[in-house]
Amino acid sequence: MTVSADDMKRPDISVVVASYNCLDCLEALCTRVERVLTPLVGSFEIVLVDDRSPDNSWPLIETLSQRFPQVRGVRLSRNFGQHIAITAGIAHARGDRVVLMDCDLQDPPEMITDLIKEMDKGYDLILARRVERTHSAFRKVGAKLYFSLMSKLTGTRIDGSYSTLSILSRRVADAFLEFPERDRHYLFILRWLGFNAGTIEYAHAERHAGESAYTIRHLFKHALDGMFFQTSVFLNWIVQAGLFFTLASVLLGCYFIYRYLAASALPGWTSLAVAILFSTGLILASVGAVGLYVSRIFEAAKGRPLYVVDRECGCHQLTE
Repeated sequence: MTVSADDMKRPDISVVVASYNCLDCLEALCTRVERVLTPLVGSFEIVLVDDRSPDNSWPLIETLSQRFPQVRGVRLSRNFGQHIAITAGIAHARGDRVVLMDCDLQDPPEMITDLIKEMDKGYDLILARRVERTHSAFRKVGAKLYFSLMSKLTGTRIDGSYSTLSILSRRVADAFLEFPERDRHYLFILRWLGFNAGTIEYAHAERHAGESAYTIRHLFKHALDGMFFQTSVFLNWIVQAGLFFTLASVLLGCYFIYRYLAASALPGWTSLAVAILFSTGLILASVGAVGLYVSRIFEAAKGRPLYVVDRECGCHQLTE
């Protein structure tokens, strides 16, 4: 497949949407994005990444790519997860600026106007902060505890009110794509990259249709992956705990030797049994934490691609 000279021209804006369980949201999303961007920029594209959604949304994406000349579809070969799907979308985006947003319309497409206006002030990227959230009380409390823990682990305050809704300059998008890590988190990577970042605020909208794919199990795994991506502080804790218990065991050994030489009757061995159980649990937990890091090293050492593309649509922009 070759690209014509006209098609090589970058659109002004690429809107990247990772789609999973959003079948009933996609048409409304494309309609609203088109309504916002048509009077605002000269050219744009909407890149819909089907992360092998179980609702079989690919036929609809193909239909939308025919109805909307700006829509391009990318279907992954299997479900790789939201943040890798985001990476695939950024890799396929051709725009001078790249907008990221969720597929469920809780991030209103109308906020793209504010993102662009704020970026025109000279920023390299703009992040969107939710001042109101429509999530359940459980998710709100869980998110607050998680980001509080992350702030303590990393020694840097992490605000959990930021969403995926954002806009990146071309150089920030290219820098993002240089990250090879499989266990990745979109916002954590942007935070590591730095650049000149601005912020807008908005109210979180209700989900347009369907239910969130993030169950408690998925949220827990997502949180765990984020912690291991962001920090190696667990390894430091293990070393410090190991040194502490080594010193404690030496002191305890000296105490028992003294009691033996003094011919004093030793008390029952309950304390010893408790100490053995506690230290065994600590050892198993420490080995488990080290194992999690080693498993990630193992996955990285395989050198496998982050994702595999099954098919694409929206070929009106390309020539065979």
